[in-house]
Amino acid sequence: MTQTLPLALLQQAATRGAATALRYKRLGIWHPRSWRQLADEVGRLAAALQQSGFAREDDLLIISQARAEALLLALAAQWLGGSVTLLDPDLDLRPLLRRLQPAFVLAEAEAGVQQVREAQSPARLLLFLDGRGLDAGADPTLTAYETWLAGTLAAAPAHVAESTSTAFVFHDTDDQPPRRLSHGQLLEGARKLLARERLGPDEEALAARVFAASGQARYLLTPWLSAGFCLNFPEALATRDTDRRELGPTLVLGTRESYARLEFWARERLPLPGTLSHRLYHWAMAPGGNRVRRWLGHWLIRRPLLDVLGMSRLRVPLLVGPALTPQSAEFFASLGVRPGNWQEPGSQHASAGAPTRLLPQSV
Repeated sequence: MTQTLPLALLQQAATRGAATALRYKRLGIWHPRSWRQLADEVGRLAAALQQSGFAREDDLLIISQARAEALLLALAAQWLGGSVTLLDPDLDLRPLLRRLQPAFVLAEAEAGVQQVREAQSPARLLLFLDGRGLDAGADPTLTAYETWLAGTLAAAPAHVAESTSTAFVFHDTDDQPPRRLSHGQLLEGARKLLARERLGPDEEALAARVFAASGQARYLLTPWLSAGFCLNFPEALATRDTDRRELGPTLVLGTRESYARLEFWARERLPLPGTLSHRLYHWAMAPGGNRVRRWLGHWLIRRPLLDVLGMSRLRVPLLVGPALTPQSAEFFASLGVRPGNWQEPGSQHASAGAPTRLLPQSV
């Protein structure tokens, strides 16, 4: 049985090496990567980290939105037996950074780099993905991710992580201790999710949210490595809705807030009240009705709305955290989308039993 996240990656590379593992979008073009390519790159990244002084039980701090580079570097740190701390770039992180004093940091853009500098962190390695606004020459510890990786020629080092090793560290609030998730905890949870949701290698998932949430690690990243499906990264947060429509993912992971955002976005596109189209919408979306009414409602209303939302192929909608508001639940249920609610362990909202999964009903 697979014991760590990097070993899960290596297993997928050995069994499904040529299959598409990941896609990322740059300048409007999707770039696919196979499992074998990902395993090779993570091995190179592990060698680069080792050359930079990263060792077992060190921590890599990542300040980034969902980016493929951030994910692969995280796996490389875990390959070496280290842990990964994920932080949200949209927050004021300076008090936390002053306390953590990270030695190894990946910051997506200038704002993250600036926060590390203002926290007077003694970073031995400070990598960035987007160099706009940065003067890398003024700081010897500041290096572009691509330049840093290109300078590594060493072979992949030995994999040293263990099942009990910490894989991810999450800081929810300053007054609470950090949450640490081991490789074993993540993989055990992924096996339960795969069995309950019947996830397999044919799924298409979209990684549209910031990684700084344990739900992403538990219910998206680890299941991706375990099941071997394709994980897609939008070009930017602003393009995620367009990219979702292009892809038509079969698996979506969201929170109450992200589902509410989609609901608001869809309602803005509904017919104006008082119009014939608006009356047709309410007639078609009303529960029940005969077969003809359901058929017309599907093709005239539900299917176009699902296309707009990028959910026309959706099979597994997942919800992490608090349940949807009654209004959102009713709206998505009218489209045949009923997110399965997976509570974080220890959440005050979590039930004592296993997570309840409500499958989308056909319409």
